[in-house]
Amino acid sequence: MSDKRLELNTQIETMKNLREEAGFNRREFSDYMGIPLRTLEEWEAGRRKMPDYVLRLIAYYVRMQKYIMDNGISDEMIEGWGNLDSNDNYWEDKRNE
Repeated sequence: MSDKRLELNTQIETMKNLREEAGFNRREFSDYMGIPLRTLEEWEAGRRKMPDYVLRLIAYYVRMQKYIMDNGISDEMIEGWGNLDSNDNYWEDKRNE
């Protein structure tokens, strides 16, 4: 297997794992991250390669949201950390499940 194909397969698996770690199907994850569903499908199918920095940003965002949720950090506690996107209600819904 070529280095490029191996890199693409690693990227695909990482993306799928992040989506599953967040507990979303493709449609939910695309809405949550603000990524067009078709783009996400193309990335996960390996028909398009996402820029490496995009994968790093998605990984950081998903893991930080999980950390915040797992540690009971409220929105009030992080108010000074910057503006929260309206998509953050996904995590609030997850807390209430």
